[in-house]
Amino acid sequence: MEGKRKWWKSGMAAVLGIAAATVLVHLAVGWRYGFDRDELMALEDARHLAWGYVQYPPMTAFFGWVALKLFGTSLGGFRFFAALVQALALLLVGMMAEELGGEKWAQTTAALAGVPFCLGAGALMQYISFDYVCWVVVAWGMVKVAAEEVNLRFRSRLARGEWLGASENTPAAERRNTKFETRNTTEGGVWWVVVGAGIGLGMLAKYTMGLLVAGVVVGVLATPLRRHLRSGWLWAGVALSLAIFFPNFLWEWRHGFVSADFLRFLHERDVREGVTKGFLVGQLEVTMLATPLAAVGLWFCFGREEGKPYRVLGWMYVVPLALLVVFQGREYYLAPAYPLLYAAGAVWVERKWRIENGKNIGAKRWLRRGIWVALAVDVVVAAGVALPIAPVNSRWWKMAAKVDTVFPEEIGWEEFTQSVAEVWGRLPESERVRAAILAGNYGEIGALNLYGERLGLPRAISGVDSSWERGYGAYVPETLVVVGYPRELLENYFASCEVGGRVWNKYGVANEETVEDPEIFVCRGRKGNWEEFWKAVRKYA
Repeated sequence: MEGKRKWWKSGMAAVLGIAAATVLVHLAVGWRYGFDRDELMALEDARHLAWGYVQYPPMTAFFGWVALKLFGTSLGGFRFFAALVQALALLLVGMMAEELGGEKWAQTTAALAGVPFCLGAGALMQYISFDYVCWVVVAWGMVKVAAEEVNLRFRSRLARGEWLGASENTPAAERRNTKFETRNTTEGGVWWVVVGAGIGLGMLAKYTMGLLVAGVVVGVLATPLRRHLRSGWLWAGVALSLAIFFPNFLWEWRHGFVSADFLRFLHERDVREGVTKGFLVGQLEVTMLATPLAAVGLWFCFGREEGKPYRVLGWMYVVPLALLVVFQGREYYLAPAYPLLYAAGAVWVERKWRIENGKNIGAKRWLRRGIWVALAVDVVVAAGVALPIAPVNSRWWKMAAKVDTVFPEEIGWEEFTQSVAEVWGRLPESERVRAAILAGNYGEIGALNLYGERLGLPRAISGVDSSWERGYGAYVPETLVVVGYPRELLENYFASCEVGGRVWNKYGVANEETVEDPEIFVCRGRKGNWEEFWKAVRKYA
């Protein structure tokens, strides 16, 4: 009983409580508003399981499929796994801090620093959520590898008859081993398998995992960890990562590496529209008031003697940062690299401002409390703008929607489907036999195929991303009900395109559906070859 009571007072118990609280918060508010456009894409893809998709690797769709099997089309249920993996990321951050030698304050602080992004990334079923946790898994594995390297060196010194007294400047793993808490010498090698699994799974979540791989490679080559290049465990980790990723690579090869074309289009669009210009400044938005903690973590890895064994972690941040600056990435692409810095920074602060008998105890205590206050402010602000809490169209909601632009895209999908159903219902029954519904983006086709069945609609088709790859069905349509495409394009291929309705939502919220191509067309009298038209409606989004 004493051990149990002691554990419940530990840092990891506090971290577990924080992680569990985020899941409960997501479950409590996740049912509000509606599906986001990206979630409708994942939901549509979940009904067509494959080893790859035009717009992303298969992990998000797979978890969407599992969610559909377990919870049906429940909005809160569909978002469950995103919330769960973000909570797992917080647990791993606390475990990293513990492995680096941090005690309760450091573990709790590192987890608190990760909560704001957890609230945002766990609020929606999206690939960012799974990409994030995979980066953290890799970072945790590398912390374990580095820690075991420290243990090995310490055991070597003991074997030579040397005694290393514990001090403030002694690396955490060595200080623990002054108590002779030695472990199996093969354990460090095993952690390469964890790193390999994290990398392989990360490549199934989002291809930006390649940036972290570059950081790991540079970190290994630039530190004493390069001796592991002769270890079979490292190469077992490499083999495992390739084996996990191989089915998706094979899918890409069979589809002409279509995702590379998609990502090229996406990057060119982002650069053209200027959304990549504020990358460095955007890091302040990603880290908020935890920025100093992350900076201290980076300094710990590169500027402190006790951080030298963990310098690989610094490279795992610096290399992706440099690559994203050079290739003009979006600011949130680097978000998964910060948890390792939070852990390192919290450990150093705890060690530097340890509250013991001596000078400035009061100042140290207030400084540490001040850090918690700052992180708590981050959590409150993030919750206010990332969680679906505010009443739609309230002043709070409008402010939050300017920061988190996904909110307007969660409104009006049932009304959208109802509008299309009304146009479809006015078609003569004899015409519907050879008619189809064509949607212009992945949110629209996802909504139509989610809500349309109970309204008597057929499965919609679309030219966007993987939906185009799935084709247009068993027959060539003679009549099309079209939404999300401009009239100019449609009139090039049909003799008549008349407006049958217009998209709206009951809140009057301006979003892509109500602002961009909101007319619903009925197109008849196809001109030319259908295959030419089908190629013309293909697009990336």
